[in-house]
Amino acid sequence: MPVFFVPHQCVTPLTVSITGDLLIHLRNSLRVTVGETLWFGNGQGTRHRAEIIEVSKRAVTGRILKTIQEPPRHTPRLILGQSLLKREKMDWVIQKTTELGVSEIVPIESRHSVVQLKADRVDHQLARWQRISLEAAQQSEQWRVPTIAPPQPLSALLTSRMTGTITLVLAERQDGKSLQTVKLPQDVTGSVLVLIGPEGGWSTEETQLAEQAAVQSITLGQHILRAETAAIATISILQSRLGELG
Repeated sequence: MPVFFVPHQCVTPLTVSITGDLLIHLRNSLRVTVGETLWFGNGQGTRHRAEIIEVSKRAVTGRILKTIQEPPRHTPRLILGQSLLKREKMDWVIQKTTELGVSEIVPIESRHSVVQLKADRVDHQLARWQRISLEAAQQSEQWRVPTIAPPQPLSALLTSRMTGTITLVLAERQDGKSLQTVKLPQDVTGSVLVLIGPEGGWSTEETQLAEQAAVQSITLGQHILRAETAAIATISILQSRLGELG
C-alpha cells in the first residue's frame, strides 16, 4: 500500500488534510474518492491510515482510523557523502540511495567535481534534491525521508563526524579492504559514513586528508565503476550485509 508524506501541520488528532501538489496528484491523477483508505506518513516515523471523507478543489480530507510507529531500528544508520556530480547523475544517486534506505546524503564539494554550485543556487538546489528524496522515499515506502545536507568540502565533513561513526572511502586504484569484509558497527546507535568521489576521482590532497583522519579505504574489486554506479553498489552491499536488503 503506497504511503504519502504530508507535513505535520496537516495532521490533527482526528484528521489528515491534504493540499498543494499532493492534493492535485490524489484528486486528478489517482482520482481518489470518498470512502477509500490511504496511508499517510510524516517522514519522521509515524504513519496514519485514513478514510477519505471529503474531496474538493481546496483539499482532500481523511478521517484517521489507525496510527502506527516505525519499528525499532536494529542496524546502524547509513550516511552517503557523495561528491557533486553532473545534474542528472546526482539526481539519480539521491533517488536510488533513498530507495535503498540511507538516512542522510551529504553533497561534497570535491576539487575534481565537474559541478561547482554557486552560492545563490544552493538553496534552490537543496530544495530540489530534497523533493527528489521525498518522492523516492514515498515510492519505496520508507518510514523516513533522508536529510540532504548543504554541500561542503571534505574537510568540513570529516571534522563534523559524530562519535560512533565508521567512515569508509571508496578510492580507485588504491589498496583497500573489501567492502564484504570491512568491520561494521554492531550498535544501533552507530552509523556508517561512505565517501564517494566525483567523476574525476579524489585529489591528492583529499586522499591525504582522509588518511590523516583515519578513514578506512575500501574497494569494490578490480573494475573501475562510474561514480554514480559506485554509490549504488556500495550502499546495496552495505544494506545486504546489515540485513536490510535481500
